Amino acid sequence: GTRRRDDTVLPRYRDAIAQRNSPLARRVKVVVDCGNGVSSVVAVATLRQVGAEVVPLFCESDGTFPNHHPDPTVPENLHDLQAAVRREQAELGIAFDGDGDRIGAVDEQGRILFGDQLLVLLGRDLARRMGPGHPVIFDVKCSQVLAQELTRAGLRPIMWKTGHSLIKQKMKEVRAPLAGEMSGHMFFGGDWYGFDDALFAAARLLHYVAELGGPLSRLLADLPATVSTPELRVDCADERKFAIVERAAQHFAARYPVSTLDGVRITFPDGWGLLRASNTQPVLVLRFEAGSEAALAAYRTEVEDWLAAQGIRP
Repeated sequence: GTRRRDDTVLPRYRDAIAQRNSPLARRVKVVVDCGNGVSSVVAVATLRQVGAEVVPLFCESDGTFPNHHPDPTVPENLHDLQAAVRREQAELGIAFDGDGDRIGAVDEQGRILFGDQLLVLLGRDLARRMGPGHPVIFDVKCSQVLAQELTRAGLRPIMWKTGHSLIKQKMKEVRAPLAGEMSGHMFFGGDWYGFDDALFAAARLLHYVAELGGPLSRLLADLPATVSTPELRVDCADERKFAIVERAAQHFAARYPVSTLDGVRITFPDGWGLLRASNTQPVLVLRFEAGSEAALAAYRTEVEDWLAAQGIRP
């Protein structure tokens, strides 16, 4: 066979993002941490083309990842970004994963924004640009606050199964212009191509922040106060994990409303809990959210005690 090098791909990609997200209403200072991943070759130039003032951090492509692993969902991987945002007095920080399809962010104080919080902002931006009534898809690991805020913005929230292929399929089915996962995958239809593109998400976030005048913390200050766990992973053999989830659904449905869309999501009096089998690893995935630390601890204990009774130690 033959191969051909095309040096026009990256410039055309940069131009396509910039055309849809620029010019910014004002210059936004942002620290960009590529984690030495593939976004290193395109992120800084693209966001500068959009109109941002970009401070690069670990933006040299290096597959040995000498500074930290490029996974923005792990808080330890954001320590350098948090410090740089405070040091540079930037309005926000943005981090990319290794292959550029997941985004993480911190506000001007270095506080981490989870994927569902980012989707709140992107949803509000969608409502401003395209008007009300559009469906927005999110996965079962996202906060209940997300659905409330999307509804408040005039959008139509749809909870769906975790997994990029499942999300993209659902987007096509309902013609959703936006979808996202707790993991930082953000999908854009409408004026983009329906796939999870962290750099496009970054440009769109900067466009929204520039329009509303920041700082980023203020844009989320009106969210209801809740407390939540990160994604918790518990070892469980592949041959047991799905049966455990089915048993959990039966057990907790006797006491609480449950959804079995993807695993079992339990609606507690002041929050919710999720127990689902990982699609790719021999683990169970748990997450909890509540209106208080006491309620959060109680719900987590109830589920973990039940797991322990099944011989699974969280």
